[in-house]
This record gives sequence, C-alpha cells and structure tokens, in this order.
Amino acid sequence: MLKKLLGATSKILCSALLIGLSFGIAANDASAAKYNWRFANLYGRGTAFGALYEQLGRDIERLSNGEIKVQVLYSGEGVGTSGLFGAAKSGLITMAASFQSMHAGEFPAGIVEIGLPGGTDDTDELYSLFHEKGWNPILQKAYGEHGLVPLEQYIQPPVYVLTKTPINSIEDFKGLKIRAPGAYGKFLRNLGASPVSLAWGEIYTSLATGVIDGAIGSNMIDHRDGNHVEVATYMYPLPLAGAQVLSMLVNQKAWNKLSDDLKTAVMEATVLHAKNQLEKSREWEAEAVAEMQEKGMKWSPEPSESDKLAWKKAGETLWDEYAAADKYSKQLIDILKKN
Repeated sequence: MLKKLLGATSKILCSALLIGLSFGIAANDASAAKYNWRFANLYGRGTAFGALYEQLGRDIERLSNGEIKVQVLYSGEGVGTSGLFGAAKSGLITMAASFQSMHAGEFPAGIVEIGLPGGTDDTDELYSLFHEKGWNPILQKAYGEHGLVPLEQYIQPPVYVLTKTPINSIEDFKGLKIRAPGAYGKFLRNLGASPVSLAWGEIYTSLATGVIDGAIGSNMIDHRDGNHVEVATYMYPLPLAGAQVLSMLVNQKAWNKLSDDLKTAVMEATVLHAKNQLEKSREWEAEAVAEMQEKGMKWSPEPSESDKLAWKKAGETLWDEYAAADKYSKQLIDILKKN
C-alpha cells in the first residue's frame, strides 16, 4: 500500500514538475521578446494578402532576433478597417497596414499617396516618386504630425469596378450605388454614380442584399478573395487607377523605443514584404481574373472613344481639388505634375 502511495505521489510530483517547466518555458518565450507589437491589416483570414501579412510579422520577428514579437490581427479583429489609422495613432495597435481612402478626412495626403485617377501605372516611376523625387520626406513629416512613422510603401495592381449589371455606356454609371471610398468615390461621382464607403469585408453582403450596385477592390485579387462575382458579374474594362500604393504605419512612440538596429530590421522586413507582394500581386492578378471568369465573370463591353474621353475627364479635376486639400497634398501633387 505504501509503495502504491509513494508511486502515486511520485507521479503527482512529476506532473507538477512538468507543468512548472511548461509555464517556465512559456514565461521564458514571452520574456524573450523585448517588444510586443499588435499589427492590424485590411484582410480576413484565409486571404492571399492576409497570408503575406502573417509572413511580414514572422520576418520582423526573425530579423529582430526575436526581440520584437508580432501579433497579426485580421480585418475586424478588434479594429475595423476605417479605424486602423486612429488605432495606430493612439497606440491601441502598434502597426497598421491601412487603406488611405478609409481615413481621407483625417489624412488627405494619403489619397494622393495611394494614387489619384490618371496617375502612372509604371511601378518604377512610382518607386522613384517616393525614393528619388521627394515624396518620402513629405510623407514622413505629414504622418509625423499624427504620431506615425511610415515604412516602405507597397504597390498593388490596378483598381477595377465590378457591377451587378453591365456598363454598356458611361451613362450607365448614373444613379448606381458603388462602394468606392476616397478619390475613387469622387471620380465615380463625376460620372453620376453615388459612392458608398464600406470596409472590404462588407462588400459581399452589401452586393447580395442590394445595398450597393457595384464595388471597387484594392485590386482584382480582392474581388476574387471576396467571392464578389457570386453576387456581381460585370467588370468594367477601364481601371480607376493604374496602380495603387498602400501605406505601412508604426506608432511613433513605439518606433522611438527601438534601437537603430531594430529599426533597420523592421525596415528590411517591410522592404522584403513590399517586393514580395508586388511580385505575388502580378501573378495572383492573372490567376484571379481566370478564376473569376470560370465562375461567370464577364467584362462589360469595350468603351467607346467618347466614353474613354469622359472617363479621363472625370479624373482630371481631382488633382487640383486634392492639391487644395492641405499643404502636404499640394507638395506631393506639385512633384507629380513635374513628372
């Protein structure tokens, strides 16, 4: 009997020791990270871009030798798409992959940064604007006034509008309710449409229930990942913008706590991410179009020359309008007009 009791006691002590060791290991893992960052992005779980942001988090951890631990938050997990800018600014989250059109009123220069209709679709030219022609210093100062630090920008493919009914003529846009935040919404308003500002995750349901008649995505991949062609079939052939540049932001106070080596590590991770995202985006865009066509997506008829002219004119007024919005927007557009 005594042997049984001793045996049972021994097992209990071993179990307790193992539990204690487990907690000790977990505590050591937690303490290994000097900084714990919460990084929120635009996309839901299971999406192509969502997976890339997961990888970015891992790259920051790897290049910082584990000193920065990154918790990736997907769309709607604590912070909605429209709240990313404010959450990063306040420190509620440390880092944000934001969509500038969702906080245009608070940061108008972001609408110029993302790419106005009529802007270049040449990725080399876009890179040059930021790194060689003066956009980065302007944006660093503009974001800095909001307590934010911009990291490497990432470039996405053209922006297209998907509608529930075919656009046979530019006149068909009149009266349509289209999810199109920021400058995209103003552009479509110039064509007679009624823009609506919605988060990406709300597009499918809003199309299905008739709240909206069409929507833009950040790119074709967004439309594919959101299964939008199940509820809207027609893609208009002309892009609203030939390319889109999205921002990556870090809370300034959190950034200033980092050593120079850790700042370099984070920048290296985002540069790697931006390059990978651009390469993947081109590949995924072709795949997305093919997959959507298999599911029934159709292109609206090729626009007439007069429709193309009207499309161009709809964007021409926006540059001057946004230049008047604030001093940083004007500085960015002045550079844009020279190139």
